Amino acid sequence: MLPKSFDSLSLPVVAAPMFLISGPQLVIESCKQGIVGSFPALNHRTTEGFNDWLTEIEESLDGYRRPDGSPAAPYAVNLIVHRTNPRLQADLEVVVRRKVPIVITSLGAVSDLVDAVHSYGGLVFHDITTRRHAEKAAEAGVDGLILVTAGAGGHAGTANPLALVAEVRSFFDKTILLSGCIGTGSDVAAALQMGADLAYMGTRFINTTEAKAPPEYQQMIIDSNISEIVYTAAVSGVPANFLRHSLESAGITEELWSRKARVDFGEELNAQEAEAKAWKTIWSAGQGTTSVKDVLPVAELVERLKREFREAVQRQCGLLERYL
Repeated sequence: MLPKSFDSLSLPVVAAPMFLISGPQLVIESCKQGIVGSFPALNHRTTEGFNDWLTEIEESLDGYRRPDGSPAAPYAVNLIVHRTNPRLQADLEVVVRRKVPIVITSLGAVSDLVDAVHSYGGLVFHDITTRRHAEKAAEAGVDGLILVTAGAGGHAGTANPLALVAEVRSFFDKTILLSGCIGTGSDVAAALQMGADLAYMGTRFINTTEAKAPPEYQQMIIDSNISEIVYTAAVSGVPANFLRHSLESAGITEELWSRKARVDFGEELNAQEAEAKAWKTIWSAGQGTTSVKDVLPVAELVERLKREFREAVQRQCGLLERYL
């Protein structure tokens, strides 16, 4: 089930908020093309800068109309709800004051935060990897659940998407977003066939000209396949998917990434600084790299996704005549 605010979508897609990668330009272009653009608040180093980014996004999207007359899609901000995030309260105050349309929460579903966003009519989507996390988030009153399944980039889960969508749908009747190896319009159609309402795409959007990823990162994604993706807790202490060659370049060998604990990089940094430093040179990606073969402007990528989505749905419709 999609909220009314999603009526302006041209495709049922959210460009996921990617640490250090998503910024205002990626958000703006995504929304202009009719998909939800998003970014982590922590991608700017200060709360004041985060507020400035919101101003840039809102001024660019205010009054915008696509060729068919439709407005831009809504945008989203990702907040890390965890004790290691010293900026949470300050960033949340900005979110509430600016009335951010969608808030994506990670590492904790808190009813007080949900109530704060609901106070101005905003929506809260929370990412989960297990049924237990989904149940806790549902109890907190979130409007949607992002199911981060096996093979997704970043802090991914290990559940099969078919199984997790069915299980969560059995007790949650609000919006479900599916994340994990979604790189084409056909994949988007498949996500909806499984029972999701929206596809949540990250890795594919790293390889856009508006992303803040260096060219070497984008080329490594192009050159990678499923076997090049390593699921490890070595970088941040929480299991996540990374590109093998970036791990090796940082001196993290297979023996190290096989451990279930964070590698000691030997630096006196607070948790937030350590995370940012590690992810800047050790690059994350999902198993969906296998379908990423180029770097495109967001506008061209979305047009391709729409074409692939249309063709996939048409193929599915053709199966009705054959089998039913």
